[in-house]
Amino acid sequence: MRPRPGDAAPDFRGATSDGAETGLADYRGRTLVLYFYPKDFTPGCTAQACALRDADAAIRARGAAILGVSTQGADSHRRFAARHNLPFPLLADPDRKIARAYGVIGGGGPLSFLTALAGLADRVTFVIGPDGRIAHVIDRPRVAAHGRQVLDLL
Repeated sequence: MRPRPGDAAPDFRGATSDGAETGLADYRGRTLVLYFYPKDFTPGCTAQACALRDADAAIRARGAAILGVSTQGADSHRRFAARHNLPFPLLADPDRKIARAYGVIGGGGPLSFLTALAGLADRVTFVIGPDGRIAHVIDRPRVAAHGRQVLDLL
């Protein structure tokens, strides 16, 4: 089940593209833009990451941090982040525990089902407030304008 606004954000912890570990507790007290995406190096995921990259300074100026999550490993994320100069970490979720906790794998509908069969997460963004509660859910991010979409909610 996908968390909704007002719900407590599911806890998580994992390895990131920058070689560190991070989790929800590390963002307590500030807003977190937690975005799930299907796969590194695909056109839609690249456009989305670059849109967030381009809005990163403005998002940070509003007191928020960005963290991307997909089911690839940290090595794939490291290459993807380096190629596109991403200033925010990407969290590796190869066992899909985080995706399942947020209800973004095998969520609903035929496309989501096929994506889940391939081991990929749905494209969904959660804005988590400083209190650890879901403030907003963007079920259908507009990849090329995702930075603007997030800024409009902050």
